[in-house]
Amino acid sequence: MTTEPGGDDPRDNGYEPPSRRGAIIGLILVLLLVVAGYFLVEALRHESNLEDCLLSGRRNCAPIELPQSR
Repeated sequence: MTTEPGGDDPRDNGYEPPSRRGAIIGLILVLLLVVAGYFLVEALRHESNLEDCLLSGRRNCAPIELPQSR
């Protein structure tokens, strides 16, 4: 059995499988963008509802909640 110089295993031909680090980092970035997008859409929806209420002429669109007295 002949071995190549620099390798202990004769089946080792210097090939390393591609790393999945880039794919995992990409997946994490996409998930972060989806979560950030969700919160942005929710904030915009809330502001839109408040603006619609104000433009309809109502004055109690953003009621202030007072703590209950003891």
